Amino acid sequence: MRDDDTKTPQSAAAASSSRSADGGSPVRHRAPGNTHVPSWLRTLPSVVGERAKRWSVDAPAWLRARDWAQIREQLNTRKVRLGVATGVIGVLGFAALAETGAATGPATVVSPVVAAHAEAQRAQEAEDVVSRAERPEPAPPQVAAPQAADNGQKQSTNDAPPAQPPAAQQPPAAPKEEAPKAAPAQLTPVAGLSQVQTENAAAIIRAGAKNGVPQRGMVIAVATAMQESTLLNRASEVLPESKLYPHQGTGWDHDSVGLFQQRTSSGWGPVADLMKPEYAATKFYQGLLQVPGWDQMPLTYAAQAVQVSAFPEAYAPHEPVATAVVQQLLQQGVTNG
Repeated sequence: MRDDDTKTPQSAAAASSSRSADGGSPVRHRAPGNTHVPSWLRTLPSVVGERAKRWSVDAPAWLRARDWAQIREQLNTRKVRLGVATGVIGVLGFAALAETGAATGPATVVSPVVAAHAEAQRAQEAEDVVSRAERPEPAPPQVAAPQAADNGQKQSTNDAPPAQPPAAQQPPAAPKEEAPKAAPAQLTPVAGLSQVQTENAAAIIRAGAKNGVPQRGMVIAVATAMQESTLLNRASEVLPESKLYPHQGTGWDHDSVGLFQQRTSSGWGPVADLMKPEYAATKFYQGLLQVPGWDQMPLTYAAQAVQVSAFPEAYAPHEPVATAVVQQLLQQGVTNG
């Protein structure tokens, strides 16, 4: 193969004779058989021939056939089949995409058919619920009353009347509340005493009655309390604990407390008990009953034997008033409570 720059003698002569008359550049005219053609273009026929040979061998039989009408018919048939197959594949792909949704998509795509079916099912369930709610409850079966046999005779008047429904059960009656006990009638003050002094004297008398003490012992006890505390339940300023309980005034005589000014330090009892009038009177009676012949002694000696006071004659002046107090309170029934 020649180089593209190689020139033939004829071409050189032509080139030298083709200069312009004015001495300008020579004008070159390419002949029809000009060899200035690119190598790839000059090799194209051989390459095409080789490939045509190879293609004719490797091509399918229907393509190598000489009957081009048959070839066109087969191509048309295959185009139809290919179009049908392509359409089926497209429909299947669309259905699969609609059913399952894109694999990488953030949301799930539901098929319109599936969504419509689910919506219809939900509507049916809601309609069933409403119909059940509106459905009336079945009425209880009615039992027909037995008819008397029509035998031309009237029923006997001795037939038993129809059973009456049982009467409604009455609730059990509430238990009757016990009437509150009437408060004891207030005592009338006696012998010039105040209401408080009268109440304290009555407590002394009731304690004597409970312990079986005769009326003489009650008089001695009331006279003693009149001397010791003026019939007032006194606390002690020396014993602050005594002021924690109900009291009527205070005193300063050591730890003496109550109607009889008894001292807890001498063994008469706890302060809380000595501040109770009936308890204090009971303790006095217990001491009085241990004195031999107390009921034969003058009042002041009997009281002194129990109290051991520094003024033994101080109880005597209270005997007349104490006697009147006991008599009048017993008449008011103070011991009946």
